[in-house]
Amino acid sequence: MWWPASARLAMAFLRHGCRVSAVCPPGHPLRFVTGIESLHTYKRLNTIASLAAAIRAVGPSLIVPCDDGAVWQLHELHATEAEFRPLIEHSLGAKEAYPTLQKRGDLLKAAVELGIRVPVTHIVNSVDDLKGWCVDAPAVLKVDGTWGGEGVTIVRSHSNAVRGFRSAFGATKAGVAWKRFLINRHPLAIWSWQRRKSSSITIQEFIQGHPATAMFACWRGEVLASVTVEVLASQGATGAATIVRLVQNEEIDSAARLIAKRFMLSGFHGLDFILEEGTGAAHLLELNPRATQLGHLSLPLQGDLAGVLIAKITNEPVSPPKPDDCIQSNTIAFFPQALNWNLKNIHLPEAYHDIPWEEPALVQELMRVSWPDRQILNLIFLNIRAAKSMSSKDGVSTPTELKIRSLRKSP
Repeated sequence: MWWPASARLAMAFLRHGCRVSAVCPPGHPLRFVTGIESLHTYKRLNTIASLAAAIRAVGPSLIVPCDDGAVWQLHELHATEAEFRPLIEHSLGAKEAYPTLQKRGDLLKAAVELGIRVPVTHIVNSVDDLKGWCVDAPAVLKVDGTWGGEGVTIVRSHSNAVRGFRSAFGATKAGVAWKRFLINRHPLAIWSWQRRKSSSITIQEFIQGHPATAMFACWRGEVLASVTVEVLASQGATGAATIVRLVQNEEIDSAARLIAKRFMLSGFHGLDFILEEGTGAAHLLELNPRATQLGHLSLPLQGDLAGVLIAKITNEPVSPPKPDDCIQSNTIAFFPQALNWNLKNIHLPEAYHDIPWEEPALVQELMRVSWPDRQILNLIFLNIRAAKSMSSKDGVSTPTELKIRSLRKSP
């Protein structure tokens, strides 16, 4: 995915003296980070082979996936390529956990067994499984194998739930996959489509409250350190956080420790919660089995999670963070997401703006429309869609048209 988080995490590893290589699509933010030793391209028609070739070429001591698709591909390589199994288990944790980590319903069932507070969640195999849902309260439909808010729908009536369940299978259609492949330049579009045909769909009790998220570094089932934030703004109702506030929450910390130990996890993982309105009780929504956008943040006393993990692996003490490198506010605005999505948000003036000034080329790239959206096929697609939706009566520009104009003016 063209997320800034992987570039920021790479910068953190480089600061801690690591040699860093990356495998990513063309135009990715990782390609604008100085100091990366080698860059390998995800070849969209055979992504598994290109990932395997990159691992062989680099010979890494640790693999750090930064989106869910990369995790699932590592699981597949573990199943099919014996030479990679020790390295993948070393990087991600015990192989016995992999099947459960890929299924939201199974993961949450295990969390309940651990005593973690979880909204009522059921696996939906047919419309009949929706009986009794959304009668008195809304619910949330989720498709396995999706991330970043994709595949998540809030449904507020039974008929709405039925439509949502049926439309969820749209993600399994070949036409949708090829559109993502050709127009959105999604490197794993075809591979994900082939997997998603057998994906599960879950329906989950809707908890009124506000979201919180945590990322933790762990090693062989032990949590080394974590960062927990309350989400103040996001990319829509179900999208990624854009403005957050650092918090301490023992219930979330306890859930991280229990899950890490239960599945003998290693590396980076994230947990998404809803803090219930009125009580503040933390309800676990899902586990993200990879690095999230909190791993590079340097906090007073603790430093960043990248440094904590490297110190554990190398058996060295954690280096104290430099005061100038530490976050200067409990409120953090992620760049460029907060400026793109929440320019008028009341928390923006008080926030620490997490801008990588030390990498001017990266800053410039992140200020532009993402690389896939600048490609000619996407521009043609947007023009066609805009033409269909344009009002012929008053000639008012639609949001899509305005986006096309801004793209044409971008350098």
